[in-house]
Amino acid sequence: MSAPTKTKADVRRPDLETLYCINEDGSHNTIHPADVKGRFQNLKKTTWAFLIAIYVVLPWIKVGGHPAILVDLPNRHFFLFGKIFNAADFWLFFFVLSGVGLFLFFLSATYGRVWCGYGCPQTVFLEGVYRRIERWIEGGATARDRLAKMPWNREKIIKRFSKLGIYLLIALFLSHTFLSYFIPVEVLLKAVTSSPAAHPAAFTFILIFTAIIFGNFTWFREQLCLIVCPYGRLQSALYDPDTIVVGYDRRRGEPRGRYNKEGEHGDCIDCYRCVAVCPTGIDIRNGTQMECVGCANCIDACDVVMDKVKKPRGLIRYDSENGFEGKKTRILRPRTILYMGIMALWLGGFLYAVMGHAPFDAELIRLRSDTLFTIEKGKIRNQFRLQLTNKTGSKQKFEIRTLSPKTAEFILAEKAPELDSLESRNIPVFVFVPEKDYKQGTLVRLEIHSKAGTRVVKAPFLGPRK
Repeated sequence: MSAPTKTKADVRRPDLETLYCINEDGSHNTIHPADVKGRFQNLKKTTWAFLIAIYVVLPWIKVGGHPAILVDLPNRHFFLFGKIFNAADFWLFFFVLSGVGLFLFFLSATYGRVWCGYGCPQTVFLEGVYRRIERWIEGGATARDRLAKMPWNREKIIKRFSKLGIYLLIALFLSHTFLSYFIPVEVLLKAVTSSPAAHPAAFTFILIFTAIIFGNFTWFREQLCLIVCPYGRLQSALYDPDTIVVGYDRRRGEPRGRYNKEGEHGDCIDCYRCVAVCPTGIDIRNGTQMECVGCANCIDACDVVMDKVKKPRGLIRYDSENGFEGKKTRILRPRTILYMGIMALWLGGFLYAVMGHAPFDAELIRLRSDTLFTIEKGKIRNQFRLQLTNKTGSKQKFEIRTLSPKTAEFILAEKAPELDSLESRNIPVFVFVPEKDYKQGTLVRLEIHSKAGTRVVKAPFLGPRK
């Protein structure tokens, strides 16, 4: 008895109630998006190539003798395009996080999830690298679907293991490149060619991060955007009727009808080409959905179909809800103006923080001891340490000048220390104040001067209560 054949009605179609990438039993429904060509595909390929080149090349670029971007966690130093920061400057990271958040909020309110479709690393590497290799080895969407369903044979083993082998090599390359933002490339190259036991932390990181990248781009794929990433869930809060998104013109497309069907119908010929090319498996004709990453595959696919049936392009296009209803789209509106105002304040704060970034750190710290002060031969003694950190990219000579108390005697271990780039040094400081001149609230003040700038540090001088 032959197995029943599936009818057209039995074929699962995307809907608004379920995730197409998940089957009814909870298993993963692998999506094989069809190939598509068009203006937005060309734009994305150019953008992805540019972003990948930046990611790979940036660790090799030197600015001021240091990597353009390097987060040196073991030594607690950070390099950013010639600027040098240390752990005390970590608060500036607030501007990085808040700036990224504000930019994405503004971009989402204005152009929807265009970031997801063009700039997100998940999209860049999945669509720009991994799926291109998959198409090269396994063929188009129909061939990949056939290969997935066929039993394990010689063809399937060769194609699958060839693909997985290349995937693993790329994952290793990407994980090493990511590590080069935390370890200088010269050190990383030595670590790669030496025994794993010589660099256990780096080796462990590479193993874990490679496994994550390999698993993500081999199997998890669009599920990261739909299940893990919270960005898509913010759409309802960030979108309004003027937000430009990928959408379907219902007024023009409905009612749908086959191309060769007689009678009155809209421009949509119900070919499902927009569904076939979607990387998350949605039907954009059902409206704006959380799963849509704004990749514009459906736009290019629909434009090709419209050209073939001799109808105008734009049945699926970038437009706002108001635009699809025939109303005017406003880019400048209270929401976007508010975001731009906040971003202007952020930019001012960021520039002020960076411009005010000190070329060296200096701090006068009281030494820990059983007594806060001692009295010897009519003089009160306090002990401090002057902590100096040279945050410039070159050796600096510092001159330490005593400012107050005027009647005090100062003993400094070094009066003109020289510090290499990023070197820190603790200099003992002993201060003696005649008991008769001591007053509560007396401050010890030192001026530290170098070619990079001048700073004054102070600390309270303690003595007996009078």
